[in-house]
Amino acid sequence: MTSDGYITRGLILAHRTFRFLLHWMLGVIYFGFHAIAYNVLPYLPVTIVVWCGMNQSGGYLDGVAPDGLMGLGLGELAVPSILAKAGLVRNSFSMCFNEDDSGRIFFGDLGPARQQSTSFLPLDGIYKTYIVGVEGCCIGNSCLKQTNFRALIDSGTSFTFLPDDVYEKITKEFDRHVNATRSSYEGSPWRYCYESSSQESLEVPSLTLVFPLNNSFVVHNPVFTIHGDQGVLGFCLAIQPADGDIGTIGQNFMTGYRMVFDRESLKLAWSRSNCQDLSDGKRMPLASPSGTPLNPLPTNEQQSSPGGHAVAPAVAGRAPSKPSAASSQLIASRFCLLRLLPELLLLVNIISVFKADTGII
Repeated sequence: MTSDGYITRGLILAHRTFRFLLHWMLGVIYFGFHAIAYNVLPYLPVTIVVWCGMNQSGGYLDGVAPDGLMGLGLGELAVPSILAKAGLVRNSFSMCFNEDDSGRIFFGDLGPARQQSTSFLPLDGIYKTYIVGVEGCCIGNSCLKQTNFRALIDSGTSFTFLPDDVYEKITKEFDRHVNATRSSYEGSPWRYCYESSSQESLEVPSLTLVFPLNNSFVVHNPVFTIHGDQGVLGFCLAIQPADGDIGTIGQNFMTGYRMVFDRESLKLAWSRSNCQDLSDGKRMPLASPSGTPLNPLPTNEQQSSPGGHAVAPAVAGRAPSKPSAASSQLIASRFCLLRLLPELLLLVNIISVFKADTGII
């Protein structure tokens, strides 16, 4: 169960060895939607836990229910944790979403030397999920006051949700900068939509998230284009209000970026990317000279600080309703796994291809 009303029933295939098609690249495991295009793809036996969904209910019936989940959280059963514990890669991974809706994931990636970053924040004193602190938001050259908030970084959410007070400030300022007629479209979950056409050049004001130490995250494309039988009808600002004081930065904000989840340093890093290669990635040893991992992931007892729907963005009508209140318990249960559909599809294909070889399905 991932959240209220969203339930997947099925089978858990635990303690099984799956052979992944992976490309080894100087200490980085490359696992992506296009990985099978490479000529050198060694087998890498890795024991993981796979959940195969069979019966979907609740809100999943209105959207795209996943056929399985890949654990990318901070727990010991997450794929990055297993790979790092086995000494195969560093305890970090990155995801990259391209504008053509494809995605890639790189296990062990620490990102390029020139990237911006911000620290993860604990939730109730524990690092249990990927929470960051946004200090402010800017629309164009106008930076708004009192737009600081905490946000969950979740690739399994197609679009972005902001706390209600921040949402109101951003949407009103965005509307003030848009030179287009307000409109509405059937099935759209967004309030701020505008008329447009294929012949018009779409001019949308920039949206920037400001993080501590003046690190900035410029959203590449914060709008969702509405298409009809005759082409483009208009566009909507693809942001929705969320209950509580914790927002969700979804897949649409991450498009065009290489998002690095550095679990060793407990920080999120980002850099613009076309998602094609890792030629500029950091290549660091898997362990320190003493043989112990550099900044190993804390155990559950050590993670206390000193003092909780994957919907295809191709169909606006299938966007999720606003998330439940962001209590710490709900966030921990709802977002303990990041869901990356392209990788799940690849996983299904790999298991199918090697069915006879593994003898486990």
